[in-house]
Amino acid sequence: MDADDGPVNDLIALGLSRYEARVYLALVRRESYTAAEAAREADVPRQRIYDVLDGLVRRRLAVARPGRVATFSAVAPGLATARLMTLQRESLDRLERVSAALTAALLPVWSDGRTHTDPLDYIEVLREPGAIAERFADIQEQAGRELLSFCKPPFVAPAANTEGIAVVRRLHRAGGRVRAVYTHDALDDAETLDNVRSFAEAGEEARFTAGLPMKLVIADASLVLCDMPDPVAGTGATTALYIEHPALAACLRLAFESVWQCAEPAAGARAAR
Repeated sequence: MDADDGPVNDLIALGLSRYEARVYLALVRRESYTAAEAAREADVPRQRIYDVLDGLVRRRLAVARPGRVATFSAVAPGLATARLMTLQRESLDRLERVSAALTAALLPVWSDGRTHTDPLDYIEVLREPGAIAERFADIQEQAGRELLSFCKPPFVAPAANTEGIAVVRRLHRAGGRVRAVYTHDALDDAETLDNVRSFAEAGEEARFTAGLPMKLVIADASLVLCDMPDPVAGTGATTALYIEHPALAACLRLAFESVWQCAEPAAGARAAR
């Protein structure tokens, strides 16, 4: 195992990409490096080094010194890790706000369900992947004005969601709005990124954030589909709720807006990483 594997993995845990972690560790070893020297020292492809260095400079983990040939220096490790921790806390704060809003929205529904003697005909619990996929298609088709979504791994395969692209085109032509927040994982998967571009061409507005609490779709502030990890069934299992409840949908829409305001377009998300 390489001696740098431990520090690299620690920096990744603090929010850096693997290339960023390796370049920062390279910069620490000397007063300054040119971009070419940093690429060689960190074993990072030359075509990626400027993006990586720009990301470190934007996060104030490195300093660029202009000149005939620009050089780059690392900030002190204590300061760098403190800044990374600040970014992680800000991301956690955003997720805590979303979690609190979701809890406040779901708790009345859950409490009502404890005493309701009749089936909750506006809530459907789904555990089979096929049934979840069917409800996902239904909520897209029923959207007439607005479609909002949180998208996180595992992402829907591009070939499996051509109908979704048609829905985006339909809403866009009708003057509606389609917005989606993806996790940064989408930027690392070429197939998923191509899918995101296809949706953007159809009219979807996309932003990116470090993490999302769950998969979520909201249609017309009245229909909700949320796909949550199942703590009882074990790793990889999910339980989806399909809910027709305007009040709940309105609360979750506020949570979506909170995340949307803090999320970044693709270019900004790449730079931040």
